[in-house]
Amino acid sequence: METKQVNSLHQLLESAKAKERSFLLFYKDSSDSSLCALNSLSQIENQEELTIFTVDVNTVKDIHPHYAISSVPTLLELGFGQAKNMLKGCNKPEQVNAWIKNALYSAAVENSDKPQKSVIVYTTPSCPWCTTLKNHLRQNGIRYEEIDVASDTNAAEEMTRKSGQRGVPQCEIGGEMIVGFDKTKINRLLDISKGN
Repeated sequence: METKQVNSLHQLLESAKAKERSFLLFYKDSSDSSLCALNSLSQIENQEELTIFTVDVNTVKDIHPHYAISSVPTLLELGFGQAKNMLKGCNKPEQVNAWIKNALYSAAVENSDKPQKSVIVYTTPSCPWCTTLKNHLRQNGIRYEEIDVASDTNAAEEMTRKSGQRGVPQCEIGGEMIVGFDKTKINRLLDISKGN
């Protein structure tokens, strides 16, 4: 794993544009939650090909507006310098590691020829059924975006508005909301064979 502090948008884009997958942590040097996020990032499992950029928004002013980042700490997944997904707030090392692993897994199956409906999974760190749902999707080669509604109140409100429910897991498959781990319905919407 390679960690690089960046000091300008130009420097970041020059470094990231050739990388299929990299990550960028926005932080404030004096913030407790940012120090927590930096610490969690330092404890993730070693991924040799992984590059993580870091930027202190107190001193570098042109990167966070480029990606429309309004709160720190935020960990951003990049693909050739373009924003893909984000993880907000300070998360435990195991949560950050799982999120990065999922991003890398999703990238690995992204080039599949099989067309797939968009899938968003709404989760919280303490939810065992969320893990079951994500494992089921991964085992069947389904790409998905994960949103932790415990750390993103706007996403939690959006999820509740769409489904009328606050509990997790929930997933949105091609615009249709599913509350809980309804395996039969998930399999039907994603054309997963009954053997799985």
